[in-house]
Amino acid sequence: MNNLDPLLSAQQLADYLNVPLATLYAWRHRREGPPGFRAGRHLRYRKSDIDQWINDRLKDSASHFSLANELEPIRSSAHSSVRS
Repeated sequence: MNNLDPLLSAQQLADYLNVPLATLYAWRHRREGPPGFRAGRHLRYRKSDIDQWINDRLKDSASHFSLANELEPIRSSAHSSVRS
């Protein structure tokens, strides 16, 4: 029975997310990407942390989309009153 959380290297994570490795390092520097840790000289990411980070991004995206839809009628009515 193996309860260990799988670990990904930086290159494996970049491949998984389909982003350049440099983007991953830039996110790490700005503390925007998934949390990682050093195992000696090697940077590693836990799969569960990656999944949580992705889910958080999806929630943020959904809330921004919802807010944009709520504001759309306001924008539309503002534009129509300007045209009148």
